Amino acid sequence: MSFFKKLKEKISGQAEVITNKFKEGLTKTRGAFEKVEDLVRRYKRIDDEFYDELEEILIGADVGVTTVMELVDDLRSEARKQKIENAHDLQPLLSEKLVGLLKNKEEDLSLNIEEDRMNVILFVGVNGVGKTTTIGKMAHMFKSQGKNVVMAAGDTFRAGAIEQLEVWGERVGVEVVKQQQGSDPAAVIYDGIQAARTKKADVLLCDTAGRLQNKVNLMEELAKIKRVISREIPGAPHETLLVLDATTGQNALSQAKAFSESADLSGLVLTKLDGTAKGGIVIAIRNELNVPVKYVGLGEKMDDLQPFDPEQFVHALFAGAIEKEEEENLGE
Repeated sequence: MSFFKKLKEKISGQAEVITNKFKEGLTKTRGAFEKVEDLVRRYKRIDDEFYDELEEILIGADVGVTTVMELVDDLRSEARKQKIENAHDLQPLLSEKLVGLLKNKEEDLSLNIEEDRMNVILFVGVNGVGKTTTIGKMAHMFKSQGKNVVMAAGDTFRAGAIEQLEVWGERVGVEVVKQQQGSDPAAVIYDGIQAARTKKADVLLCDTAGRLQNKVNLMEELAKIKRVISREIPGAPHETLLVLDATTGQNALSQAKAFSESADLSGLVLTKLDGTAKGGIVIAIRNELNVPVKYVGLGEKMDDLQPFDPEQFVHALFAGAIEKEEEENLGE
């Protein structure tokens, strides 16, 4: 059984709506990966030129030079080991390797949320990446699950950040704890904890300012916020999520590296994946940072923030190849 067929069977028991969300959300990126399908059709046998073209295609899809070189070397080695000579037979192996890159077998991609405690999630990321929108969508998601949610407007630096979070609070029916612009972010988070305690909230979502111009200030500010949180709630924050804009490609990777030096990240959220042809950056970031991607933004609707699923992601990238294989099997 080919990896494509295994992949199809693995996700067939999941909701079709989720499969469609990934396929629709990755339409632009799929265009870049369809070049792999064209490459496979043009080459009957695998040779050095084939691998060179494959490298160019994957780098063009923003999979990242370092990741691509490692991936192609691994493919060469595996192809020799399995005595694969036909280019068509290499594509399922590529898909299998991509799924392996996106998730370690022992890794849990779900959020660290437990019953009978206040779960604190801290969001970090530069301005303009969709951080506040992500927080609002996640508040909507938790509320839809019947959880009591509070948001803390800890980004007191960016003009309009507090008001933007308030708009989301009204939209989803969640309380927003705030102070004036320019206030101490750690003080806002402290107030948020007290308000969440009073409301017996299940989840506290904390926004923070995203300033990379001065990493020293960023580190000090995040460290202070974390001290306040852990002092009030031992073991918290339970998640520190870095929000990245997928449309910025390699710049998102640079941001991820900078924040990983400044904050102890537990996961990544990639926004605007539906708006880019370079969704391969998900693979580059995951591989080079060794931090799991936990959520992806696949559209502008409130329910378009989806838990990241490596199988769904790769299935969507190679949807054309999977459908072609099914057609060929039916014709046999």
